[in-house]
Amino acid sequence: MSIGAEHPEIVTVLRSSEAFSSLDAVELGELASVCKEITRSAGELVFREGGRPHSLFIVSHGRIKVLKHSSRGKEHIIGFFGPGEMVGEVAVFEERPYPASAEAVENSRLIRILREDFVAYLVRRPSVALHIIRVLGSRLRTAQGRLMDSTTERAQQRLARILLMLVRRVGPTLPFTREELGQMTGLTTETVSRQIGEFSAMGILNLGRRELVIVDEDRLVLLSEGPFDS
Repeated sequence: MSIGAEHPEIVTVLRSSEAFSSLDAVELGELASVCKEITRSAGELVFREGGRPHSLFIVSHGRIKVLKHSSRGKEHIIGFFGPGEMVGEVAVFEERPYPASAEAVENSRLIRILREDFVAYLVRRPSVALHIIRVLGSRLRTAQGRLMDSTTERAQQRLARILLMLVRRVGPTLPFTREELGQMTGLTTETVSRQIGEFSAMGILNLGRRELVIVDEDRLVLLSEGPFDS
């Protein structure tokens, strides 16, 4: 029996993750042996901002949001993570408190890897550590780009960029509220609602009761690059 045969579902989730997709069967099986599946109900925390970085997590099913709270208690959503995506790894690598909280948006399953087990695995598999560093570097460049965009873009262009990012991660049907989109873009809920109305009038998206459906991604790409006349 191969190393990963005892954990086939975990191996499948690991293989779907960008950080571990290049691992061979033996490497995946070895990592799967130190993983544990956990569940979180909608609204339940995976980890809390400021908490000890005991574990990193990979989403198996469902959706997780990472968020911070201001000194006034206002919630700021940093991002949403779906199947195959990793959360909490930066704090684990730095061995510093989690810089933000992670909360299940819907009933979710995750793969948990304890910090000490993960560090021991990377010591044995340095090539995996190098690959993860590249993944984290890519995330950093994306975050820096979003920060720069937020200081220079018009509201319309900023929202278009976020919608594109979400489409490419979760598909054309986006189950996000106006408030959540505002938290991700730094725009007010009223501004998001107005822009969504304009996008609908342009034929870029359809409005559902609880979701947005992107129907013209090509035009959304153009709008994300700068304003154009409808």
